[in-house]
Amino acid sequence: MKLKIWLKSLIVVLGVLFILFRFVGWPMLKEKTKQISPQKITTYNEDGFDLAISYSSPYKKGRVIFGELVPFDKVWRTGANEPTTFTTINAIKIRDKKLPAGTYSLWTIPGKNSWRVILNKEVPEWGVTLLSGATETARDPEYDAIEVTVPSISLKKPIESLDISFKVTTQLYLSLAWDSTEIQVPINK
Repeated sequence: MKLKIWLKSLIVVLGVLFILFRFVGWPMLKEKTKQISPQKITTYNEDGFDLAISYSSPYKKGRVIFGELVPFDKVWRTGANEPTTFTTINAIKIRDKKLPAGTYSLWTIPGKNSWRVILNKEVPEWGVTLLSGATETARDPEYDAIEVTVPSISLKKPIESLDISFKVTTQLYLSLAWDSTEIQVPINK
């Protein structure tokens, strides 16, 4: 009888702790991480495109980013905190691959000379799994909408904080630049 009461009490205590973490601790954790890696939103609304990218921008802080902090040949959540999201109001093409209108999570696999860029139909609540100690991403490859490979470009001057923006040269690109590396993903109608 005492064991039943003890187990019920334990379940109630664990339930209360879970609720406190979910509704108090988790929002506080998210707010704290936003101070370290601020949320940024970039939009592009020209030439029939209506695009937005939302991401948390970590800082270099004297660290070697690609190949060390962000390992080569491993899926990266592409930013900090929640997954980076890419939204298009109209159907577009990323390189030659069709992408329907919608909001996608953006994942990358950095390499020394090229990167794989992945847009996924799911947008998980957090970019990594907490049970893995933040070493594994929350991406489910089963929901990948498209994947393209683009070359990486070496920059002469390092960039202190992650910058994801839209650039227009001969065409529209989604540009990702941080440390001494940049990639440009072509976007077409």
